[in-house]
Amino acid sequence: MTRAHEWPAGDAEAAVEAGPSLLYLLKRTELVVRARLEELLKPAGVTALQYTALTVLERHDGISAAQLARDSFVTAQSMADMVRALESRGLVRREPNPGNRREKVILLADAGRRLLADHVEPARLLERRMVADLGPADVERFREALKSAHRALS
Repeated sequence: MTRAHEWPAGDAEAAVEAGPSLLYLLKRTELVVRARLEELLKPAGVTALQYTALTVLERHDGISAAQLARDSFVTAQSMADMVRALESRGLVRREPNPGNRREKVILLADAGRRLLADHVEPARLLERRMVADLGPADVERFREALKSAHRALS
């Protein structure tokens, strides 16, 4: 994939300014993905944000609420409310941190693992639908472009 610093002078700027704003297109895509994910998850009684938190725990089980909030793109206060809701449904549990007894870590409960397992294929189908008009090489370039954009702004 061509990087902006490899483009001839002015080409990167011209590419960004041709057509709708990339920021607008990215936000518009995020909103429609979130809406479709909400539809997919509604029967399970979880929100897209709760699902995101559960997927984070699936990859990094036993993390602090603060880390879970950062990795799930929500505030610490929102995460506190979310953890209470997920815990009341038996999807997560809190336990003392072995390294710091004053802190609790959040763990994915068996019911949370089952919920995620039940939604693996529907989530994959949503992703496939999103990139249905792209070939495999384009999907990989899209993935790498998104990663690159994130790195550039982080």
